Amino acid sequence: MLMVSLNPLFGLVSFILDLPLSKRLILFIMHTTPLVLVDGSSYLYRAFHALPPLSTSSGQPTGAVRGVMNMLLALRRQYPESPFAVVFDAKGPTFRDALFEGYKSHRPPMPDDLRAQIEPLHACVRAQGWPLLCVEGVEADDVIGTLARRHADAGQPVVISTGDKDMAQLVCPKVTLVNTMTNSTLDIEGVQAKFGVGPELIIDYLALMGDSSDNIPGVPGVGEKTATALLNGIHGGLQGLYKHLDQVADLPIRGAKSLGAKLAEHKEAAFLSYQLATIKTDVALEISPEALIPAPVDKAALIELYRQLEFKNWLKELLNSTETPAQPSTEQPTLELETAPAQTNSARYHTLLTQAEFEDWLQRLQQAPCFAFDTETTGLDAQQAELVGVSFAVQAGEAAYVPLSHRYMGAPDQLDLEHVLAALKPLLEDPKQAKIVQHGKYDMNVLWRYGIQMQGIQFDTMLESYVLNATATQHNMDSMALKFLGHTTIAFEDIAGKGSKQLTFDQIALEQAGPYAAEDADITLQLHQHLWPQLEATPALTKLFTELEMPLVPVLARMERTGAYIDTALLKQHSHELGLKLLELEAQAHELAGEPFNLASPKQLGTILYEKLGYPVLAKTPKGQPSTAENVLSDLADQGCELPRVLMQYRELSKLKNTYTDRLPEQINPKTGRVHTRYHQAVTATGRLSSSDPNLQNIPIRTAEGRRIRQAFIAPQGYRIVSADYSQIELRIMAHLAEDEGLLRAFRDGLDVHRATAAEVFGVALEEVSSEQRRRAKAINFGLIYGMSAFGLAKQIDVSRTEAQDYIDRYFARYPGVLRYMEQTRLQAAEQGYVETLFGRRLYLPEIQARNPNQRKAAERTAINAPMQGTAADIIKRAMLAVDQWLHSSGLDARLILQVHDELVLEVREDLAEQVQQELAERMAHAAELRVPLVVETGCGLNWDQAH
Repeated sequence: MLMVSLNPLFGLVSFILDLPLSKRLILFIMHTTPLVLVDGSSYLYRAFHALPPLSTSSGQPTGAVRGVMNMLLALRRQYPESPFAVVFDAKGPTFRDALFEGYKSHRPPMPDDLRAQIEPLHACVRAQGWPLLCVEGVEADDVIGTLARRHADAGQPVVISTGDKDMAQLVCPKVTLVNTMTNSTLDIEGVQAKFGVGPELIIDYLALMGDSSDNIPGVPGVGEKTATALLNGIHGGLQGLYKHLDQVADLPIRGAKSLGAKLAEHKEAAFLSYQLATIKTDVALEISPEALIPAPVDKAALIELYRQLEFKNWLKELLNSTETPAQPSTEQPTLELETAPAQTNSARYHTLLTQAEFEDWLQRLQQAPCFAFDTETTGLDAQQAELVGVSFAVQAGEAAYVPLSHRYMGAPDQLDLEHVLAALKPLLEDPKQAKIVQHGKYDMNVLWRYGIQMQGIQFDTMLESYVLNATATQHNMDSMALKFLGHTTIAFEDIAGKGSKQLTFDQIALEQAGPYAAEDADITLQLHQHLWPQLEATPALTKLFTELEMPLVPVLARMERTGAYIDTALLKQHSHELGLKLLELEAQAHELAGEPFNLASPKQLGTILYEKLGYPVLAKTPKGQPSTAENVLSDLADQGCELPRVLMQYRELSKLKNTYTDRLPEQINPKTGRVHTRYHQAVTATGRLSSSDPNLQNIPIRTAEGRRIRQAFIAPQGYRIVSADYSQIELRIMAHLAEDEGLLRAFRDGLDVHRATAAEVFGVALEEVSSEQRRRAKAINFGLIYGMSAFGLAKQIDVSRTEAQDYIDRYFARYPGVLRYMEQTRLQAAEQGYVETLFGRRLYLPEIQARNPNQRKAAERTAINAPMQGTAADIIKRAMLAVDQWLHSSGLDARLILQVHDELVLEVREDLAEQVQQELAERMAHAAELRVPLVVETGCGLNWDQAH
């Protein structure tokens, strides 16, 4: 008996063993893991509308791709061993369009920003190795329904990942829905709980209700509650309901007496809706079970896609993974990356500890037409950091590090610092020996303190990247290596630690420090090899790099080394007075609030402003809380609210105290007795310089408190501070670019341009312009440069929106060239994705084609202003080069010490001050040739405020 009963089992085992190994594996998978089917089209639309409109630096939209890929990766982690397919709608009509001409006809055309993301998403899915299905003539729902039914009938569990309620009709003991966006799951009980009917009645439910998203008509007036009540009150679904319409009047439904007649009237629409809502489960699909098993990741293709889409974190993870790259598929292009070695070793990255090794590399450097160079130091302050070692590279993939002062316990003997620097000095100071650096200004200033005046820096990779595209990426080595080379560099935190326990470089073991330092030189060389051909391809950018940005590096380095004297006693007194004023303002705020509260707490402030005092909520934070931001407080103050006015004054004085009057004395270098700001060439999108430690750009000049801070920047004994500032430079650039005869005439005739504008706009004689009219004209002149709307102008000059629009209309009527320039600039920016300065600097506008009108209009405003602001930045840089060259060639006892916006500040021997003022103004005025004169205003004094 036993043998007889087991014979069928032995037969089954024999059958399975006779199958090929791949078939046995598939059979095993089918009975042990669920099939996961993803409604890709559903998630694409949802991600597009739900997530921020992200884009690459070139303007390619990526938000939906990122959102769907995030969901797919999370789902794959949840079901790592499962068969897996992502299903999308195919192009063209489906059988439902033949059934009903109005099916989905009300939907607007697919947005361009969404259409542009379909192919990149498909490519990412394929590169991940996930099966991707698109079947013509049916929808993704039908493909999913067919596969779900086929595999469920074969006994395999199925998980459908979707956000569409239509899919609930497919739920059965073997089929479950998951919605990764809401983190919810629907089985049979879940469908019943959510919709009030079971999966078997979902089609009937949809047929009665209709579906506005797909334009399925349903029965007018029947919503969710009515549909549920009908189907639960009369059994048999839609067919049963229409057989027993006479019973509808007895159901506990609002309007039941007339409902039966309405159902009868729209019977045809109901049954048409039933057909439209039914997901096909019998599509002729020639898809074998093994076709649903994911393939290995096509790592090379995925790297290229992530680089193009600028998915930096995913790219970094992929490059750091130990997974062996798959061979590129036939559907994806082969990727060739010029990358540094994934793992450094002594054969490629050398740590030089002997004289013979060093001399060998020194000879290689002397013979090389160009080499990359880098320093390693104990800190980020070039004025105080100590040199720890130097590194260099002459060819990609090979570099050397010379440790000079590592001081940890057990550190090996190292070459003598003075001896190595003496040997390198002729090479580093040779202007004919080309060198490549990354942020070379830092290296120049460090070496200067060791007696080396570094010359011959022809290429700085930070500036190469910046000139190519200021907004495409951050221009630090780690970001550029990942973006341009597909290489993840050794992170400093990985070898030094983080936070308060972080080691300085001299404390790091050579086993870790050597590869890190050598990699810096190697990657610098490789970045140059990647970036320079791109710069050379655009002559204007090449010229901008070689004739402006690179020559400016040593000028800024000298300015940083020179620094400025600070009157600490004045700052201490000022800080004390600010402290007293802050206490007064705090007490005043508490009195206005009726209770004490923390002025620095947005939460407490929000409670006071909106709950206790009942001020109107003008804006909310991203988390939905009433905003207490500066612009909101300003708007409330404009409406006559006293507390916001006090809070704004408190914040302004608090910022001055914390940032300047308290902080500046702490920033004085103990060796020089001066403050040494750091200038940044590769930060702003427009080409303007910025500064930090201290930030000189943010010292307010229009307030008495701000001017007092400038008073603390003083001249040493026997010297004077000389300041030279371009007058209305951006308006002059506008006149040049717009070629408007009215503006050109005003500047050429030396008129007060604001007074001239007031005379034109308000229709009065030049001599009759009032101070208020001039103030309004000034607001119009500068407002239009920044793309200000009538609403913004009305708010600024306190007039109605209609009146402000009238002023703008009159302005453009008098200056038609300006309007023509603005319109042409908008069109040009939209067409090519960037605008240019007078000297060829490109200012890219990634959001100029954004589907969000606010983002697009903001980009258009930037497009109008950027050529003016960028040209002004180029002009002040040209002026700095001219002034620096003049000072050095003349031998005058004068030096550049500060640059802020359109102003240069010099420290000059007092008997030369008048001469320097005159020659300084002349050289700045000739920094560019415009259709109108560049006017420079100069001043002289014992401190910066007096000079300005």
